[in-house]
Amino acid sequence: MKDPKPPQIREAWVLFFVMGMIMINYPFIHIFNKDITIFGIPLLVFYFLVGWPLSILVVAIFAHVLENAPLDQ
Repeated sequence: MKDPKPPQIREAWVLFFVMGMIMINYPFIHIFNKDITIFGIPLLVFYFLVGWPLSILVVAIFAHVLENAPLDQ
């Protein structure tokens, strides 16, 4: 029986998890905690409004590609 999740796929999911943790960790958030506004929105809030949904979109696309990929590869 073939393993449906090869090690590379598991490593990719771990990488997504680690990147998500880095995105919400203090040193990384501190980079965006400036007195700058974009369209009247503070930079940190803009980071969360754009960065977080963007990361969710990347994971969703990855999951969709895996779902439609043939198992024989």
